[in-house]
Amino acid sequence: MSASPSFNSTEIAYLMVSAQQLVLGIGWVIGARLMPAARMAALHWAGCALLTALSLTLYVAGAQHNDPLLRLTGNACVTLTLIALQRGVWHFYGAPLRWGWHATVLGLAIGVSLLGMADDHRSWRMGVLSALLSGLCLSTAWDLMALAGGPRQRRFGLAVAAPLALGGLVFALRSARALLLPAGAVHEVSADTLGNFIAAFVYLVITLTFQLTLLALVFSRLVAQLQRTSRRDALTGVMNRRALDDALVDEEHRARRLEAPFAVLMIDADHFKSINDRFGHAGGDRALQHLAALMGAQMRDIDRLGRYGGEEFVALLPGTTLEQAQAAGERVRERVEAVPLIWQETPVALSVSVGIAAWQGADDALAALLARADGALYAAKRAGRNCVRVGG
Repeated sequence: MSASPSFNSTEIAYLMVSAQQLVLGIGWVIGARLMPAARMAALHWAGCALLTALSLTLYVAGAQHNDPLLRLTGNACVTLTLIALQRGVWHFYGAPLRWGWHATVLGLAIGVSLLGMADDHRSWRMGVLSALLSGLCLSTAWDLMALAGGPRQRRFGLAVAAPLALGGLVFALRSARALLLPAGAVHEVSADTLGNFIAAFVYLVITLTFQLTLLALVFSRLVAQLQRTSRRDALTGVMNRRALDDALVDEEHRARRLEAPFAVLMIDADHFKSINDRFGHAGGDRALQHLAALMGAQMRDIDRLGRYGGEEFVALLPGTTLEQAQAAGERVRERVEAVPLIWQETPVALSVSVGIAAWQGADDALAALLARADGALYAAKRAGRNCVRVGG
């Protein structure tokens, strides 16, 4: 009857980390099914966690049985762990996937492990492998900081990059120590000491914190996407009625506070019912998308364009006088008239009527401003459409 395996404290700590990573890997697999937009990133990070669990298990098994093949497989798994992590980052941010870099690192890791399987080669094998792992950690940390977009993403990117950068520095020091002081480095790594146990426990905490921060990075993007979706018209991509109303209220408050001018354009697609009748709702939807794109292209960065309802749009123009708004309305009208919709290879002429109103000062009200713009729009329709009129 064979004796039961006896694990020292360091090996028990590594098995605890392995169990933790196994649970996190399963969590990422489940998350990938629930997050279509980040599915490839989540699957790669699941692979990272599961490979971490496997590599630590192989490390303990190799120590128990003194099996060089297990050590070789464990080294390959550790390298694949960091490769999966970095490729997940690239998928998450839509960065190009660089196969050459990872193929080179993995090839070197396997080659060094094969050539250095003998115990007397252990120090330089440890040194080279640690240098490769340091390079993967540091390059991934750099990607997390360089690829992050908005301020929130940059904060999360920095939080995730910090433990990776620290890990890269630790691997670099381990590499230097293994190459310069081979005997001491090999003994310290393999010995069951209090320092190794503490290092393993710290590794458990760091990996858990790292994975949770990674999850927060994904969650922050999902929240931002939900916020954008809830404030965008699903068909045209411009602001929806709710978001536009909020923007108008905010601009009214700003105008009262700073005594700054602003204006609105109320824009309606002419004879839109005939577009639906001739080309069906698919053609009508495409016409609305075409109009939104043309009008949006005429707006400044500070302007806001929204779909007010049906075929009616409203443009909010901060810091704009009535005369400037009239010029902007003419530009929109002329652009729509000049660029027909191409539907099923057939040009379809479109036009818009535009009503304009400008903020008249502290005694003005937002409802009155919109009523003037609406009245001007109906005046443009009564005048024959495809024209611009100014509200009183």
